[in-house]
Amino acid sequence: MAYTLTMNPWTVSISIAYLLGSIPFGYLLVRLFRQKDVREQGSGNIGATNVARSGGTKLGVVTLLLDIGKAVAAVMIARHLAPGVYDVQVAAAVAAVVGHVFPVWLGFRGGKGVASALGVFLVLTWPSTVGILLVFAAVFALTRYVSLASIVGLATFPLFGFYFVAQHTPITPMMKFGFLFIPLLIILKHHGNIRRLMNGTESRFRVGSGSGTGTGEAEA
Repeated sequence: MAYTLTMNPWTVSISIAYLLGSIPFGYLLVRLFRQKDVREQGSGNIGATNVARSGGTKLGVVTLLLDIGKAVAAVMIARHLAPGVYDVQVAAAVAAVVGHVFPVWLGFRGGKGVASALGVFLVLTWPSTVGILLVFAAVFALTRYVSLASIVGLATFPLFGFYFVAQHTPITPMMKFGFLFIPLLIILKHHGNIRRLMNGTESRFRVGSGSGTGTGEAEA
């Protein structure tokens, strides 16, 4: 009985986090307001970038905020269910991002997870989020590649995460797994961008590029 009670917060937190992460806000918003399937537009991604490209900037911004918000909620619920157990929050963070990338509602074909990762990072270690955003801004300013800035920013998260979290709690195997898995999953989802960067065919960000193909942009 004690074992069941101990495991219950893990099971409930992970399940709720995955289901929250799986909510395809981009797909739902474009379907509701534009009567389109966002998966058949632009890059076919359900993230905020493709929503903005297919349904307009406002829908893209709303999608971004909702995708961040659902990830924040997932980790906050885990924090409520298991107060003081940071590992449960990390597990919920992983589940939320996995849910966004592989949503059960859309045949496990979802977004690339950038916005959801930002949401879970904000709750798990907000100073680390500031750090990766600064890295993103610096790389983007130098290269004008959104994808490269996203990839490099995500790659630095474990460095920031382990540093800041170690200030107040011991680093556990669960933390190591979560802090490495989330960035790795999202970077792997950017395999097309990486290939284009290596081939020199990646698109640079241009103001007013609007509804172009935008295949070189990172997807949220």
